[in-house]
Amino acid sequence: MPDIVKVLLIFIFILFLLSRKIYIGYALIFSSLLFLVFYSIDFYKLPSVIFNGLTSKVSLNLFLSLTLIKSFEYALKQTGLMSKMTEVSQVIFTNKKISIISMPLIIGMLPSLGGAYLSAPMVESSTKNTNMTADEKAFVNYWYRHPWELILPLYPGIVLASAISGVSLRDLIIYNLPVAIIFFIFGFLISMRNVKNENIQANKNILKNIYSFIPICFVLFPVVIFKIDLYLSLFLNILFLCLWFKVNMKKLFEIIRYGFTLDVVFLVVGVIIFEEMLKFSGAVDAVASEITHLGIEPIYVFIFLPLFVGLITGVSIGFVGSTFPLLLHLKETFPYEISLAFVAGYTGVMISPLHLCLILTRNYFKADMKGIYRKIIPATFVMLFSALIEFAILRYYS
Repeated sequence: MPDIVKVLLIFIFILFLLSRKIYIGYALIFSSLLFLVFYSIDFYKLPSVIFNGLTSKVSLNLFLSLTLIKSFEYALKQTGLMSKMTEVSQVIFTNKKISIISMPLIIGMLPSLGGAYLSAPMVESSTKNTNMTADEKAFVNYWYRHPWELILPLYPGIVLASAISGVSLRDLIIYNLPVAIIFFIFGFLISMRNVKNENIQANKNILKNIYSFIPICFVLFPVVIFKIDLYLSLFLNILFLCLWFKVNMKKLFEIIRYGFTLDVVFLVVGVIIFEEMLKFSGAVDAVASEITHLGIEPIYVFIFLPLFVGLITGVSIGFVGSTFPLLLHLKETFPYEISLAFVAGYTGVMISPLHLCLILTRNYFKADMKGIYRKIIPATFVMLFSALIEFAILRYYS
């Protein structure tokens, strides 16, 4: 059996498990067992290979980063900063159009599961006395929660992509930034063209709480500007918040402990084991050889494989964790190629009918799915097209 077929069957099994609502971490662990069926594995060396992978610096950094992201979000809620951010965003933007998109944009900075339901009532409130349809409101709520996932290291997808690929988080953010800007601008053009522009009077008393945005900035800037590891930036900011708000040691321990959950443990374990099995079995080298022999340009695999898996899974960690280990061994990769693969996968996630934010948003606004897709599909493919243009320019000049 050709190795491409073997690996394809393993991917189909992953997608089957995900379709049965099996968590991505467990799905990757179970799917790794198929390598034992399809390949001759040296069972004496396998335990040490997996142990070395799980205890590597990359694995530990990834685990600490994903854990402290949850702890940081919990700290913002416990200290009341999250609610203050929401209050400020409601009055700081005096332009009507900016005010409408500000709610999902601000709340979307934190990767809360089901956060679309939190911003939806605010979008509904800010669009009163406008002629926006339910489909347009749903698009605003859905679209503007998601530009951050391309560039904000509070989202696990980009952290996972950096950890697996070896591309620094800073570089990946920089390469994704032009796409995120296009994401924002094109979505604005689509959603705000029928909204009348008007100014809103700001409540000056609320603006004193603008300091609530500082922790987000303090997490992002050290990572992007000084290349500090994300987990260290998160930990220092959690400590700073607890000191500033005079949180006692018991509460501090609760905040840190909040992030240490089994889903994070099994996500990291699943990703690492799957990656190690791909390499140790010889599957990646064999698939790379077959793709080269067939004359398939690896760049097409970089685009369509993540896009397809993103479409099927509806989550970024799904396409990153399952496809990036294979992509990295098809050829020598450049950071802009990893960025393109990430954007392609994210395109699939954004149009996936399994995307939880899309499901929640559609239900809240009682919107027509076809009407939402008429806006989502062209917007997402403009995003992908902009990534392809960036890729072409960077490859030409590299």
